Order: sequence, then structure tokens, then C-alpha cells
Amino acid sequence: LDRISQDIAQTGALTSEASRRYEEMFTVFRSELELALDASPSMADAARTAFAMVEVATSALQSSFPNPHPRACRDQCSACCHLFVSTPPGAARLIAEHIRETFEADAQSALLERIKAAAAAIEQASSTSEVRVRCPLLGDDERCTIYDVRPLSCRAFTSSEASLCHAMVFGDEQEQKTRIDQDAGHYRLHVEATDALQQLAAKRKLDPRQRGFVHGLLDHLTKGD
Repeated sequence: LDRISQDIAQTGALTSEASRRYEEMFTVFRSELELALDASPSMADAARTAFAMVEVATSALQSSFPNPHPRACRDQCSACCHLFVSTPPGAARLIAEHIRETFEADAQSALLERIKAAAAAIEQASSTSEVRVRCPLLGDDERCTIYDVRPLSCRAFTSSEASLCHAMVFGDEQEQKTRIDQDAGHYRLHVEATDALQQLAAKRKLDPRQRGFVHGLLDHLTKGD
């Protein structure tokens, strides 16, 4: 009985320590992220840094922990690309810069028309949760055309069952209320990055609010800034 009790006590202590270290992991990530963002000359540069650091952290999280959260997400699975996406300060500008640098003129013109159409469709929804509009940056092959600089919301979203995603996006009104459980650690890293960009904007006396991705991108592409 003493051996059983001792084993349970030791396992409990290890579990408590693991839980403490788990929380500390996010604290360290946020601290290092904020230091890197503070050194960024512009909000677009800060967004680029945040994207890169999140990518490294989520990759390490997925490869280092046992029993990872199951994922059905695969190439050309694009149901989630019909949902409303918000972006923190700097992200839309970064993506607009990427589009100007990498898209041919004709492709930019065609994209701008799709963005305008998507913005108009989004404005018809009574709430952002009801938006079901194909992302104007989703290619004909069902692949993201800006994958390397895709928004944090897009990076954060994962699903363990593709059929639930399709039901939520393409199903009837009741099915569209389907809840998609997220990989908690993966999602939390993206929340930390989003909040860090908002805090940085506030620190620099800029608007810290998130904004709809389609409308934010439309503004940056039409204003030419």
C-alpha cells in the first residue's frame, strides 16, 4: 500500500510540474514574440515576424508532444476558406505587399474584382458568423494563392473531421451551427500572436482592433499604401 501511495504521489507531482511547464511554454513564447515585434520597423514587418515565429512554434508543438490532436486538414481541403476571417494590425498590409510583389498585373486586376465581389457578399450577412463566402484568394485548384503569408486565423483553424467542416460551410442552417473542436495548444499560440500584434499597435498609437480580412485587403490594394 505504501508503494502504491508513493507511486501515485510521485506521478501527481510530475503531472503538476508538467502542467506548470506547459503554461510556462506559452509565457516564454509570448515574451520572445514581444521582443521580436518591438524591433520590427513597421506593423507589416511585425506581422511577418509573428507569422514566422508561430510557424516554428506550432511545428515544434506538433512534433514534440505525444498523442497529438488528430487533424483531417489536407491539401485542397478548402471548406474553411468560406468562413469570415479577421486579421490583426499589419497582416492585411503584409499580404497586400506580397500580392503586389508576386502577382502579375492581370492577376492583380482579376483578384481585385474578386475581392470587391467578396466584400459585397460579406456585407449582405447579418453577422460575421453567418458569412459563407469563397475567399477571393482561393485558387481554382482549391489551394491558397498566398499560403506562405496566409492570415493567422487561417493558420489557427484545424479540424479532426473534414465532414464536419463541409457540413458547417455547405450544410443547412442547423448544420452550419456545427462546432469544430480546435487543437488547444496550436490555437492558443495563434491567439497569443494575434493579441501581441494588437498590443504592439496600441503601443505605437495605432488602431489595435482586428478587421475583416477581405475589407482590410481591399483598402490596402485600392489605396496603394
